[in-house]
Amino acid sequence: MSVKNAPKPGLSVFQMAVITTISVASMFCLPAMATQGLASAVMYLMPAFLFFVPVALVSAELGAAYPGGIYVWVREAFGSRMGFLAVWLQWIQNVVWYPIQLAFVAASAAFAIGKGDLSNSGLYTGLVIIAVYWLATLLTLRGGNAFAKIGSVGGVAGALVPAALLIALGAAWLLSGKPVSPALSQSSWLPEVSGLSSLVLLVSNVFAFSGMEMNAVHVGDMKERRGYNKALLLAFVFILGIFVLPTLSIAAAVPAEKLGMDNGILVAFQTFFDTWRVGWLSNLVALAIAFGAMAAAVTWLAGPSKGLLAAAKTGLLPLRFQKQNKHGVQSGILIPQGIIVTILALIYIVLPGVSDVFLSLIDMAAALYVIMYILMFAAAIVLRKKEKGVQQGYKVPALKLVAGVGIVTCAVALVMSFIPLGSERAIPKAIYPALVAAVVVVLGAPPLLFYALRKPKWDTRQGEE
Repeated sequence: MSVKNAPKPGLSVFQMAVITTISVASMFCLPAMATQGLASAVMYLMPAFLFFVPVALVSAELGAAYPGGIYVWVREAFGSRMGFLAVWLQWIQNVVWYPIQLAFVAASAAFAIGKGDLSNSGLYTGLVIIAVYWLATLLTLRGGNAFAKIGSVGGVAGALVPAALLIALGAAWLLSGKPVSPALSQSSWLPEVSGLSSLVLLVSNVFAFSGMEMNAVHVGDMKERRGYNKALLLAFVFILGIFVLPTLSIAAAVPAEKLGMDNGILVAFQTFFDTWRVGWLSNLVALAIAFGAMAAAVTWLAGPSKGLLAAAKTGLLPLRFQKQNKHGVQSGILIPQGIIVTILALIYIVLPGVSDVFLSLIDMAAALYVIMYILMFAAAIVLRKKEKGVQQGYKVPALKLVAGVGIVTCAVALVMSFIPLGSERAIPKAIYPALVAAVVVVLGAPPLLFYALRKPKWDTRQGEE
């Protein structure tokens, strides 16, 4: 084949769809939703339309018009300071999220080696988080499209295949006449809002759909930029497929009291396979899920930190944070990021109750993330009003309505993130809202401080940059 006719290197529609899917659809949220039985389907669809669809549509328009991600989008609407705040919130939210995702890796690895009880050990969980995170960092530092290759393979092996397997196992369970768990048999299609904690669960499911905008920074790496919209549509189908039917399968076979947040998905597979006397398959599936969860971590390492580097080079971070290795990877950000993740991982060792820590970190991360989404939706409205929206290609129909729905949903979710979900033992309920507020202030204030202290020499852009 001649060079002229050679295919353009870059990400395909399918690769972008898969890495977007694993950036959004993590299987660790399934057990909590399975306790809601039939109502879980509605509880997925409500945030899908109130949050996921607005994020997908708005990020598709902004991503096509302004390649570069959240920093560029908010900067064009509100200036560099707010743009920097937005990309910082995206990045720091992920720093809090890494221990959550990697705790799932730890639980999966424990089941893979036949030591499921280890998933309840804070010491084991903390050590695995640290080890796996630094391994993912080393892979990211190698540069190239390694994240896409690992993400696409890991997404298929660790998310799409296990989800399809859960659907098949659930169908087989029902068709074979096995006893159906009360979580499903005694449930209704309508969510039962019996108290504040039930409402928090419903609203917190918004965060199961977060992350759709993250891979917009890789639009420029695609073979076709217009393929981004196709990738979003395909990812939407994949994500709902991973969430809804597998959750109902789990609810059919596993009693609600056996479903822990960090290991519930593995307990479900073990229940299915032990019933049919093929328990050894649980180890293989757990290994695949561990690989998929690690692939998601690699994917997230590449995205937000790359966006933060773009902002840093415009003079918003000191030179030490702008360092890149010989592969052009943002080592000046990834190394300090790893130190923060290591410190957060120690929480699992110091505080009792892995599931309690797990839930607490989710709320803290969520509070940071929704602020970024509010800025993103507002930026879309402002840019359209300034007639700086997409001139060619995709435009969101009824943008003000779509973005407005997203803003309201995020505002409600932000309030709910200050309310503890369930009966956390690790952190007393009386101080929980204050602790979340403190985390938001401490982790959200640095970009404003850096902006105020910025120096001309921090701007390292060259030429057309």
